[in-house]
Amino acid sequence: MILVTGGTGLVGSHLLCQLALKHSQIRAIYRNQASLNRVKNVFSFYFDKPDLLFNKIEWVAASIEDLPSLTGAFADVDLVYHCAALISFNADDYKQMRRTNITGTANMINLSIDFKIKKFCYVSSIATLEDSPKGIEVTEENGWNGSENKCYAITKYGAEQEVWRGSQEGLEVVIVNPGVIIGPGFWESGSGKLFTTINKGFKFYTLGVTGFVGVYDVVKSMILLMESNLNLERYILVSENLSFKQVFDVIADTLDVKKPSIRITKWFSLLVWRLDAVKSFITRKPSLFTRETANSSQHKTYYSSDKIKKALAFEFEPIDRVIKKTAQLFLKNHFNY
Repeated sequence: MILVTGGTGLVGSHLLCQLALKHSQIRAIYRNQASLNRVKNVFSFYFDKPDLLFNKIEWVAASIEDLPSLTGAFADVDLVYHCAALISFNADDYKQMRRTNITGTANMINLSIDFKIKKFCYVSSIATLEDSPKGIEVTEENGWNGSENKCYAITKYGAEQEVWRGSQEGLEVVIVNPGVIIGPGFWESGSGKLFTTINKGFKFYTLGVTGFVGVYDVVKSMILLMESNLNLERYILVSENLSFKQVFDVIADTLDVKKPSIRITKWFSLLVWRLDAVKSFITRKPSLFTRETANSSQHKTYYSSDKIKKALAFEFEPIDRVIKKTAQLFLKNHFNY
């Protein structure tokens, strides 16, 4: 039996599609019935008869923060893919991120040890990797030292420490550190929201650079790592290092809308952050543009995926091709193209 957490999210739903092709015993955790409809939509991207494969999955209502509900999901499980996480760059969500990302992962590790799980794959982030000096690519050796107070990074790093703790107690583990993941099905969150926003005529861009990767490559690498003899390793998953402008332009071209044309400079992004903070204080609504997103949108960081390429002879799909496939599915979802 294979157990997947975060099965109703971007990575988890695409992972379940691929696992359903090869395995008959798959269990996934979910919180509410409505979230399953998004998973069914993702299955429809891959299969002509999505229900046949979707129905192979045993869905269990549970939360990784709730040990009693989570315990029942581990019965007869051999392999665990831990994709569940709370992603936020708002400091107001820090305590909840600690509960979900750190305590939730600790629960997963403890139960994996108790139930003698054969292997555990954790989906982390490039956010836990410290920057290199200018001009040098970040590798898996760039251990995060907390020099920058990034709430999301702190909690993902804490989760990684729980995974390594499990390895010291005999659990076989692998960790993947994906860049910005691009893929279809979740158009109101994460990178999927870029397609929604740009399609509506978004005008702004920055020249910040980071690593991007297609969701299918993330899922494919996770499965290959779990099927391999590799253990006690982590791997950066980045297809290409690109500027936000480059990515926005390809999305706009594929959607046949105007490219963002107004550059947001560093000082202007910090101004927007402060204005949004004031608006949030007055309206009591969460900030949409935080100090952390303001800084990251201007930052230029380059990542190396040489380790995964060598370990698995892995080849990544070019990001322009990933974007075009994703944009086509966006149009199909929204306009029945």
